[in-house]
Amino acid sequence: MPERCAWVKQDELEIRYHDEEWGTPVFDDGKLFEMLILEGMQAGLSWSTVLKKRENFRQAFDGFDARKMVQYDATKIAELMANPGIIRNRLKINAAIENAKRFIQVQEQYGSFSQFIWQFVDGKPKINHWIQVTEVPASTVESDNMSKALRKLGFKFVGSTICYAFMQATGMVNDHTAGCFLHKEQDAQIDPTADS
Repeated sequence: MPERCAWVKQDELEIRYHDEEWGTPVFDDGKLFEMLILEGMQAGLSWSTVLKKRENFRQAFDGFDARKMVQYDATKIAELMANPGIIRNRLKINAAIENAKRFIQVQEQYGSFSQFIWQFVDGKPKINHWIQVTEVPASTVESDNMSKALRKLGFKFVGSTICYAFMQATGMVNDHTAGCFLHKEQDAQIDPTADS
């Protein structure tokens, strides 16, 4: 069995997420928006909770289609608040709708959300070389800058810790610990000269 990051439990969903998604660079606007919303939903909860509800979120939020989400009215919000398959937190639900509006504005202003968001790491993943999971920071200068910029644009639930988790999830940073089988694999994809 391959060695994985210490935060991965024996849960099949978590293993699949770690192996197939976490830390893999994402440049697709739709996927980036989904992760931004899910990371905001996680605030104060475990990622495992969000992962288990992810498919329900996709259905409830129209596949995270921002253009549909901006149309949500009081009836739709009431429907979401009554949905046991998602995290029923009014502030987070309202923030997701508000973030959809801001997301569209960023796309219009910058050409794509991806172009805007990746500027915080100069357009390419930052490769870290942590030995143990305890070394991994909760936030960085880059996540501070991202958080400030997003908040200035009107985004909600985008504190620096949430932004750093988003950066890890979307591969803006590679925080797979050195012993994890994916660390060298992803390092080599980004830098073909990296040790194999």
